[in-house]
Amino acid sequence: MKELVVLSGKGGTGKTSLTACFASLAQPAVLADCDVDAANLHLVLVPEAERRETFHAGREAHVRSEACRGCGRCAAACRFDAMSLDGPSDSAMVDPLACEGCGVCVFVCPADAIDFSERMAGSVMTSRTRCGAMAHARLNPGADNSGKLVSWVRQQARRLSEELGCPLVLIDGPPGLACPTMAALTGCSHALVVIEPTMSGLHDLDRILALTRHFEVPTSVCVNKWDIDAEKSAIIERRIRATGGHFAGRVRYDRGVTQAQMRARTAVEEGAASAGDIRSVWGAVAERLAIDTVDG
Repeated sequence: MKELVVLSGKGGTGKTSLTACFASLAQPAVLADCDVDAANLHLVLVPEAERRETFHAGREAHVRSEACRGCGRCAAACRFDAMSLDGPSDSAMVDPLACEGCGVCVFVCPADAIDFSERMAGSVMTSRTRCGAMAHARLNPGADNSGKLVSWVRQQARRLSEELGCPLVLIDGPPGLACPTMAALTGCSHALVVIEPTMSGLHDLDRILALTRHFEVPTSVCVNKWDIDAEKSAIIERRIRATGGHFAGRVRYDRGVTQAQMRARTAVEEGAASAGDIRSVWGAVAERLAIDTVDG
């Protein structure tokens, strides 16, 4: 089993759009949407959920009003202003959106009136799409993402891959360099970095390549919307080749990508102008992964 993760230095580079196109070309494959903070792969692939599990992350305080003395020590100690004395009979109340789960209120309460239970952060789902099985997650409003949730999504994708005998897990990774990105990247067979031809794109490229080198994951780079600044695209390509990196190709700016997504389809499925570019990039990455490509 091979795992390909698609990364970017920031959101909006076209990472998910390319991942969805790869899904239509890489069949059979299992998909994993690890960009759980802003998951949108489902908007194109329209999954039908078959299994759902609750995900808990962190803890939150709950006040038992019948045991609370209304002394106010918890409110005085809470640096996040999540505690107040507005409850029945002047008992303490918790604002769940402000509570950071630090537990100091539990520590200072003289009446032992505060429970500190696990917080339900969302759910992890395994679904069926027209391009294969998919593992993805949905966070509750205000819930925090974590590497733990990303790792759980990857575990579900691996399980599906083993059950279905699929040789490839295709991961839509989180943007940036934080903990969720590291959890999506660690142990992968290959990474594809999607970059825009901008000054920030050049900066992001150096940072994310340093991250993939640290985790010793072989990496390819693709310039998306290269024709909005051909000069910077050429600079990016030269920089990659000068450092011995693998340049997977360029994808032109194409309004047809958005038009296809409005119909819940990929640019490749709709035969958009950029479809040939995307097929070329996929072929270059598949060659690095040593897997067979499917001309979908």
